[in-house]
Amino acid sequence: MTSDLMSQSGPAADFLGTINQVLDLDLLKIMHDGPGEVLTETRNAQPAILAHSAAVCLALREKGIVPSVVAGHSIGEFSAAVAAGVMSAEDGLKVVRRRGELMFSAGQEVPGTMAAVMGMNGSDVTRVCAEVSENSGVVVLANHNSANQVVISGEIEAVAAAGEALKLAGARRVITLNVSGAFHSPLLSQAGAEFSEFLQGIDISNSQVPLVANVSATKVDSAIDLLDGFGRQLTAPVRWHETMELLAGEATDRPAVVLEVGPGKVLSNMARRAYPEVKFIPVGTLSELDGIEDLLATTE
Repeated sequence: MTSDLMSQSGPAADFLGTINQVLDLDLLKIMHDGPGEVLTETRNAQPAILAHSAAVCLALREKGIVPSVVAGHSIGEFSAAVAAGVMSAEDGLKVVRRRGELMFSAGQEVPGTMAAVMGMNGSDVTRVCAEVSENSGVVVLANHNSANQVVISGEIEAVAAAGEALKLAGARRVITLNVSGAFHSPLLSQAGAEFSEFLQGIDISNSQVPLVANVSATKVDSAIDLLDGFGRQLTAPVRWHETMELLAGEATDRPAVVLEVGPGKVLSNMARRAYPEVKFIPVGTLSELDGIEDLLATTE
């Protein structure tokens, strides 16, 4: 993660050179050398993802490429907030490090899990989860990723029971995820309250461009509304399907380009099938940055 971005001088490398000092943690070593099990701990993965995404945004801005609207899936919402000028990259690192610590602790104190559900729409999954919760414990829809792919979250036995019920109700597959807690569920209520309190000490500004919030799937730009959404995010579902519907709607009168900034291509790959009229371009490496201007030129 980002070792190639640090090989060239510029704002991306300059920013990455400061992150260890900001966090009082040798995050760069973890990002570049691992080990993987340390990197993927949520308290490390979250600032690593934000650092990578923020560095790419700085490199894009140096090329004159700036967003007209931003959105991010779960942790990605804070990278989006940095890109939109809602908070500084340095504050963004502190915010997601604290978020990751709270989520990690919550998973230790209140064990839970998550599972991906394929081939069933969100309303049917919500109904089945509500029925299972009456007898088996907390299980809710946590991420509405696409028309036919959602994630459920909750107590371990309740998620297992919901998985069986969902398969009986017609789900094509249910896959337990390798996560450390029941994120985006009521089991994180205490962590959410502590995170909201922590955010009160962060300088939150009005967004320079609209940010499509996870909790509402609507464009938000006021600091008050953004802060409210950030605080509610840990216990509320990620309304990503609705977010992508909104972003794809931007293609009605002109070519739309959505850049997936940071590590990975999961969101782009998922969206291309649903929205063929939109150009989705992942940008996370130096080689992808080097080719971005030519790719963007093909949409004009």
